[in-house]
Amino acid sequence: MIYPLILSGGAGSRLWPVSRSAQPKQFLALWSEQPLIVDTAKRAGGEGFAAPTVVCNHEHRFLVAEAFAEADIVPLRILLEPLARNTAAAIAAGGLSIAATDPDALILVLPSDHVIADEAAFHAAIRRGADAARRGALVTFGIVPTHPETGYGYIQQGADYPDVDGVHAIARFVEKPDYATARRYVEGGDYFWNAGIFLFSVATVLEAFRRYASDVLTAAQAAVSNAVSDLDFLRLDEAAFAASPTRSFDVAVMEATGHGAVVPVSMGWSDIGSWDALWRTVERDENGNHLLGDALAIASRDSLAWSADGMVTALVGVKNLAVVVQDDAVLVIDRSHAEQVKDLVALFQGQAREIHHTSRKVGRPWGAYQVVDNGPGHIVKRLTIRPGGQLSLQYHHHRAEHWVVVEGTATITKGDETFELTANQSVYIPRGTVHRLENRTNAPLALIEVQTGTVLREDDIVRLDDCYGRLS
Repeated sequence: MIYPLILSGGAGSRLWPVSRSAQPKQFLALWSEQPLIVDTAKRAGGEGFAAPTVVCNHEHRFLVAEAFAEADIVPLRILLEPLARNTAAAIAAGGLSIAATDPDALILVLPSDHVIADEAAFHAAIRRGADAARRGALVTFGIVPTHPETGYGYIQQGADYPDVDGVHAIARFVEKPDYATARRYVEGGDYFWNAGIFLFSVATVLEAFRRYASDVLTAAQAAVSNAVSDLDFLRLDEAAFAASPTRSFDVAVMEATGHGAVVPVSMGWSDIGSWDALWRTVERDENGNHLLGDALAIASRDSLAWSADGMVTALVGVKNLAVVVQDDAVLVIDRSHAEQVKDLVALFQGQAREIHHTSRKVGRPWGAYQVVDNGPGHIVKRLTIRPGGQLSLQYHHHRAEHWVVVEGTATITKGDETFELTANQSVYIPRGTVHRLENRTNAPLALIEVQTGTVLREDDIVRLDDCYGRLS
């Protein structure tokens, strides 16, 4: 069996403002009608594949669970990283977890946020790689480049791998080159983009960790051994995981081993790592434009317009632009500067602004809320609670709340009372009153919430009971 190990880390900062650290790109429908992480799991599903194991940031656990539940995907397990330690630690922890289930497993490591248009070519490459992995190779997949790209690392192929067609030894890895070097690599034909996709037996990779990155493996072993079950998740031990060095799997293992192999493949791959990469991936009209949402273009070429939240976006007489419009931010860039969006996000972080982290619409395990208005002493939100969803039993020290039901039936707990409200009915929750909001029906529930008080932050929530394990 091949066990998919899906790595769901990263913040997708180069796709700001659509991707934010609270909801990065793997949870967005950028390529199909479903989130990228669902595309990834379905691509590595079916005959010969086990259920996926996911390693993700603990703050994204409900996003993973919700995406999989809506797609009817039941994961083998979801491991929660208490903090980021790069791909070596994530793969070590995931490998140990899979080894406990099947010590003979082949592990297919997949980033959660990539596009692969030609799935037949993907599966053919997996079959070739599996033959080499069963012979003890640590296999990676090299993407046949379509253009000089300075945002990717490269892999140079070496001699043919013994007894396996279409597989080569790895001559060397190269970090992101300058344009002239990247162009030379593309013209030479023996360099491939490093997609960060790997395939190996669990025994081979754990032995490689022991030889070349024992500090990473030791930390991962302690983190998995001392992990704690949390609802449907397995929470890795924080102290143990923090002891792991922050190192990529490429550097920690692949560049050190003499058993690396590369499978060259052309499969319509993109990491959608920037707005320029997205433009290159999607279908474009006769003028080279891609327009999403309520967007139009006149006398414009080779541009992307992403218009969300009911905003109208118009391009006139421009070329090579990416124009991204959200309800709380607008980005206008020359596509050739797409990599610099991450510098913009770093600037926001340095200014201690939240706009890099979250948008006005924030996902929660029970549904979502969207900020409609805010000002001194008040915030107005629209709450949507999915069927069966419930907020925690809670109270606030510094704020009162007023709820108005606009759709569906709400079950309200207010102090010692429990009652229902329907559309056009409302309730006032005074400061300090224990309360809960639930949707016990099979239909959507929507409310308008008006918060008033001296402190309106999310940390003014004292949870007394929570079905999602979020007690204060």
